[in-house]
Amino acid sequence: MLEIRFHGRGGQGAVTASRILALAAFNEGKYVLSFPFFGTERRGAPVTSFTRIDEKRIFLRSQIYDPDAIVILDSSVMGSTDVMKGLKEDGLLVINSSKPPEEFGTGRKVVTVDATSIAIRHNLGSRANPIVNTAILGAFAKADQNVSLDSIVEATRTASPRYGDENAAAVLDAYDSARAGW
Repeated sequence: MLEIRFHGRGGQGAVTASRILALAAFNEGKYVLSFPFFGTERRGAPVTSFTRIDEKRIFLRSQIYDPDAIVILDSSVMGSTDVMKGLKEDGLLVINSSKPPEEFGTGRKVVTVDATSIAIRHNLGSRANPIVNTAILGAFAKADQNVSLDSIVEATRTASPRYGDENAAAVLDAYDSARAGW
């Protein structure tokens, strides 16, 4: 089973990113489970969301404590929340950051992408509050081969019909510009 934990701030689309990834995997015939965890429900507050993907039925309904991958939509949460907690030794970290992966020095595989700039370039959200969820999924697709890029693009179009082209372009842009390091 692949377990992914998303960290972000309210309004960035962490919950939606989790659901889009689950939809993409479901469309590939996999079993999925996706659900959010909220503390204070307000814009800018830390938000956590979870996605499980497997080839067989998923019965586990708890939060994800030992994820295979962690996706961070806002690197500032790394200073206030222990986002690395429980990440497996061979785990993957995908971070919305313009910094190179090596600057995070986690000893694990790190993929960075400037999802904020990509979201702004594709008019997703506003300059003050860009919605980075689809861009971060493009970086995840590049780093983890369990769900195909094509499935993520198609699920993105389905989940955001009003801005489907813009969101799909953000996924592809992030896929092309994501940088991996260890």
